[in-house]
Amino acid sequence: MFFAGLGTAVPPRRYSQKECWDAVQRAPQFSRLKSSSKATLQYVLRNDANGIRTRHLALERLEEVFDIDPDTLAARFARHAPELAAVAARSALRDADLQPRDVDAVLISTCTGYLCPGLTSYVSERLGLRADVLGLDLVGQGCAAALPNLRAAESLIAAQRCRFVLSICVEICSAAFYIDDDRGVLVSACLFGDGAGAALLAAAPASGRRRVQWKDGWSLTAPAHRDALRFEERGGMLRNVLTPQVPALAAEHAASVLTSALRDAGLEQRDIRTWIWHAGGKRVLEELCAAARLEAADVERSARVLSEFGNLSSPFVYFVLELALRERAPDGWWWLSSFGAGFSCHGGLLAVSS
Repeated sequence: MFFAGLGTAVPPRRYSQKECWDAVQRAPQFSRLKSSSKATLQYVLRNDANGIRTRHLALERLEEVFDIDPDTLAARFARHAPELAAVAARSALRDADLQPRDVDAVLISTCTGYLCPGLTSYVSERLGLRADVLGLDLVGQGCAAALPNLRAAESLIAAQRCRFVLSICVEICSAAFYIDDDRGVLVSACLFGDGAGAALLAAAPASGRRRVQWKDGWSLTAPAHRDALRFEERGGMLRNVLTPQVPALAAEHAASVLTSALRDAGLEQRDIRTWIWHAGGKRVLEELCAAARLEAADVERSARVLSEFGNLSSPFVYFVLELALRERAPDGWWWLSSFGAGFSCHGGLLAVSS
């Protein structure tokens, strides 16, 4: 399986963390918070505690994020998720120099909202895909979803059922923001941004362009840690559960998957030329470097995407991969890895050549 094209998309409005801090102080919920909760918000939003400068949010004005009721949040997802996904997909099609009629299947991952029929119906309509295209809606995998999505695409292509598969991840994280005294909920509202990523995957490489081949994938799931990071539904609304154990868990599992992959592939860690890591936050990257014996340079692109966009959840690795290709990262073995709810972690080995 080969990456024929990549595309990303974010809402047009970008907000600095300082703007978010100023807005939250004006929110009606702020005065009702405990002093410790107010201190948490100030620390995360004003001290670069998570390596984030700005985030794109599907809001006309920041005050909209404090309108917390099921209908408002559901409508925000239903309005913005199909559009962002379609914009990213069009960009991937242009990058691949392909037309919508060439697509045989579309796989869309999300965890921040629910539609029935699923997002594949709305996105296929917006893109003008063929009526016989296979649409698969993948839900419930959180930040880790991009890699399972890619592995499903790999299966379709390897089985010769499809020549071209459109793989999309889209999250409207602002459809699950809250302000209350739950520390995990508060930190989540300070970390996540909205966005979409898309990859056009092909059975054969395109001539005249850089070759990015998916070689193999690995996964690890640890249900014993499920409650450390997940969504719950309360009052008809999705609510992120985020515990302090997440950075250490993410690093532990990511290092374990990497070790397994290198052993199976007969490679050494020094053979990896470029690293494409999901980044849950600054502390996650620090823990990852310690657990996997990485240097700061190995996670530098992930840190840059985090700084500009925040934690985008499942689309994040598409943004890092796009950046690495745009900057002409060196040929050779690349490692692509995501982790999230479950607790789950996934990795993919890419062979890149000019």
